[in-house]
Amino acid sequence: MSSQPIPTRVVLLAGPSGSGKSSLAARAGLPVLRLDDFYKEGDDPTLPLVPGSTDIDWDSPGSWDAEAAVSAIVELCATGRTSVPVYDISTSSRVSRETLDIGRTPLFVAEGIFAADVVRHCEELGVLADALCLRGRPSTTFRRRLLRDLREGRKSVPFLLRRGWRLMRAERSIVARQTELGAHPCGKEEALGRLAAAATGRHRTPRTPEPA
Repeated sequence: MSSQPIPTRVVLLAGPSGSGKSSLAARAGLPVLRLDDFYKEGDDPTLPLVPGSTDIDWDSPGSWDAEAAVSAIVELCATGRTSVPVYDISTSSRVSRETLDIGRTPLFVAEGIFAADVVRHCEELGVLADALCLRGRPSTTFRRRLLRDLREGRKSVPFLLRRGWRLMRAERSIVARQTELGAHPCGKEEALGRLAAAATGRHRTPRTPEPA
């Protein structure tokens, strides 16, 4: 008698910008869907602004296409492949598309600062294995984020400094919000342990809070 194929599921990896999501996902050795590639483009009229500023608030979920991201997650779980945009942060634009093919792997990681915003949706759709929120020291996150953004030329230096200072002051509330959305707050070693558990089928699907 043939065994039933193991359904593919996703681990959503959230956390503040600069918390180490991308490096952790790479260490896990699993296929990775980059949720930052689903940012809206810079000329989108629906982009939110930082209150009291003319800066676009790229840290607001309103700057991101959650529906397209969930569609890509569901298609990967169902078929093992999907077409995803390639986003250039420095120009705030989608420069191309590419096919992400994860084959028959039973687990992949979807990482990005808005990953927690789709926990409930992925749970309702039956594709969620776990949801994690990386946390650490705000000062360390600030330094790591600024060095990365300067190295990659993501935005102008004044913008990066303004954003970095704002995010450092808000980091604890960012982690609290993502936790409330259903992502388990943890450090890197615990996150790796939970990823390993999910990869062996010991899913620890979080219980998301009921809608208010």
